[in-house]
Amino acid sequence: MKSRKKWAMSALVAFLVVAMVGCSSNNDNSASGSNGAEKIMFASDASYAPMEYMDTDTIKGFDIDFIAAVMKEAGIDYEVKNTGWDTMLTSVKQGTEYQAGLSSVSITDERKETYDYSIPYFESTNMIMVKEGSDIKSALDLKDKVVAIQGATTADDLMSGIMGVDNTNLKRFDSNAVALMELNGGGADAVVADIAIVREYMKNNPDQKLVGILDTENFGSEYYGILYPKGSEWKAKLDPAIKKVLENGKYAEIYKTWFGEEPNMDNLLKAQ
Repeated sequence: MKSRKKWAMSALVAFLVVAMVGCSSNNDNSASGSNGAEKIMFASDASYAPMEYMDTDTIKGFDIDFIAAVMKEAGIDYEVKNTGWDTMLTSVKQGTEYQAGLSSVSITDERKETYDYSIPYFESTNMIMVKEGSDIKSALDLKDKVVAIQGATTADDLMSGIMGVDNTNLKRFDSNAVALMELNGGGADAVVADIAIVREYMKNNPDQKLVGILDTENFGSEYYGILYPKGSEWKAKLDPAIKKVLENGKYAEIYKTWFGEEPNMDNLLKAQ
């Protein structure tokens, strides 16, 4: 009887220790690999070819090659998972399962109120895509048209400003892929999305007779950054590695592989 009570007491102590450790890990803003080493989990919306996209069950794209170079420089283990856009935003804000978002995320003042960002790593702008023969020539021509966009993006912000946030002709979708389908199916007069996505889609679908319109007067440059929860320790850990990749020639090498041209490093480095 005495030995049983002693065993029960030991088991209870062990249980409490495990429970305390479990509660502590849920509040930690980092992750660990299988060997106990530091590891960061990236959430992504892999529907932004050529930036990030699914190739069977593997995520590929510019962002994926870029982050591989950054994490090699930092010497930190990592993993990127396809979660979808809305899930990425929510999960990164919480900072538990995923500690960062990597998905062509534009740096905006509004998002800075909720998230921290890495230093900028990519210069972009939004682009209009229409079918051949369209009378649309600029962003202002979209005011009375039906426009498809992905919701909660900078394209949404821009077109809400031009058309009105509650305009029923501004069609918001969960992904750019669905917005593009809306244009192809005749349900929209135009799509507005990041330039890399529009150009990649047109390159891969020449039979659809599509035209890309660049309006730098109404759609200015924007920059992508890695998304973190507010107060994340990962920004300080990864920013030096990002800067090194930008400056040592590796970034330009990756950029040229995916886009066939040299990046404008002057603009990018000035944005740091």
